Amino acid sequence: MFNYPNRNTMIKENLVKMYAESFAANAELPALDDYFSGEKMSYMELATEIAKLHLLFEKVGIQPDDKIALIGRNNPRWVMTYVATITYGAVLVPVLQDFNPVDMTNIIDHSDSRLLFVTANILENLDMAACKKIEAAIDLDDFHCSYEREGSVVTDFQSARNEIFAERYPNGFTTADINYPEVPNEKLAIISYTSGTTGYSKGVMLTINNLSANVKFALDHKFHVRGSRVLGLLPLAHAYGCAFDMLTPLAAGSEIHLLGKTPAPAVLIKAMKEVRPSLLCTVPLVMEKVVRKQVMPKLNKPVMKILTAIPGLNRIIYNKVRDTMLASFGGCLSEVNMGGAAVAPDVEKLLKKVRFPFTVGYGMTECAPLISYTPWRQYKLTSCGKILPGMEVRIDSPDAQNIPGEICVRGENVMLGYYKNEEATNAVFDKEGWLHTGDVGIADPDGTIYIRGRSKTMILTANGQNIYPEEIEAKLNALTGVLESLVYEKGGRMTALVVADPDFVRTNKLSPADVKELMQANLAKLNTLVAPYEKVSEIKLCTEEFSKTPKRSIRRYLYPDAAKLAE
Repeated sequence: MFNYPNRNTMIKENLVKMYAESFAANAELPALDDYFSGEKMSYMELATEIAKLHLLFEKVGIQPDDKIALIGRNNPRWVMTYVATITYGAVLVPVLQDFNPVDMTNIIDHSDSRLLFVTANILENLDMAACKKIEAAIDLDDFHCSYEREGSVVTDFQSARNEIFAERYPNGFTTADINYPEVPNEKLAIISYTSGTTGYSKGVMLTINNLSANVKFALDHKFHVRGSRVLGLLPLAHAYGCAFDMLTPLAAGSEIHLLGKTPAPAVLIKAMKEVRPSLLCTVPLVMEKVVRKQVMPKLNKPVMKILTAIPGLNRIIYNKVRDTMLASFGGCLSEVNMGGAAVAPDVEKLLKKVRFPFTVGYGMTECAPLISYTPWRQYKLTSCGKILPGMEVRIDSPDAQNIPGEICVRGENVMLGYYKNEEATNAVFDKEGWLHTGDVGIADPDGTIYIRGRSKTMILTANGQNIYPEEIEAKLNALTGVLESLVYEKGGRMTALVVADPDFVRTNKLSPADVKELMQANLAKLNTLVAPYEKVSEIKLCTEEFSKTPKRSIRRYLYPDAAKLAE
């Protein structure tokens, strides 16, 4: 057992106060831009719409402990609803639109939500009769009331809200009117239902302090500054995208460009060049596709291998590669911040070699989300950054630098627990208040964390060896023609499910027999790269990609049963 203590306690910064100050100070600056619809909004317009929502909450009788559910694509009204709820002092329940309707219905009901803000296409598939406390559903396209129980006042209010607003602010709404109630840092602000790879969704209770600590850290490290530009790729209902594509930019006075849907690669590149983001938060999969499709094929040509072996000339080539990549991302990036999964080793080494400004952080919904981070210039290969100020990390291992153990954390960012689930809460917190992450890793004396895998996926062999399938998968995914893989153990044998890269297969005109032959060659190569006890006995080809969570983690609990195998 090895601790890296940090003595910081409750921070003094408060996100609600940050927003009151930011919206007033940046009133004339652009705040939100819906990239595909072209809808734009300044900070003053955002504050005005938030004030109207506060009047709605007041009319409905929303109290500090009341919950408001929010489901839909990233758009300006999604942001308005989120911020209006937490600045009013109520509790927001953001629900990922990737959940199936049954899960959404269960979450709305379990969370005891009174109001639901939702897009029409999602609402039509929900069982509103099962959402027992919902009084009304409000459309995220234009805020009209799309569902209402008998006795609700929402429709009446919405039809007269401009008149009511004018009566409340007879001299017009000004920056002096951007005042929000005192919401203490210990107050519950968010219940975020996870969609982890275990197949069981729990309501993570996050406080204003949890959110504020993440935002303060990001502001201190200049993730965003006044006037910087954000291209929101990640779903805002997910803690990672929420913290750094929305919460932090709004506190800084940045301009947020919202991508309400995942675009095709060509559209994404176009959006990058138009928006010219200052910081990009993304998952490793995006960078891996860019590097493997656009960079590696060029550098792997025989002539390039010769040129990059020449000292001096190789640096010129690598600089050109980096500059070309940065230009494709808009030309203004200070850093690409990746999280949610490990970066493939071959991709990470190449990015480091060309001095591309990237770093990898570590977090989880239960920490809103950040646990560790290091700026790109200090980033250590294969790590996921250094433990944050205000946080502590403990590795449950007799030798935390060499022998992997479960990563445990506590501090500013750690949740209150799981909503109405004392059993699950007690299962992850020990008596000393450490949150057991379920991740296994090691740590340097300076608090830099290296993740080796998940404790639930670790395989213990008959002779006592620990195998982390994620490490084998990383090596396998770097081999020719492999898109993704999943390694599991059955009957003492290690088996790999593999999805072939369809672009590689198509470009090289490979037949099914050719693909099988390639995978046999990959199996032989893989077994030269792993330890003797990690060797894989068989590769089974799958005909479709693995099911994934919104942060692109494979839902491992579905496999191998759900795998559709090639004949």
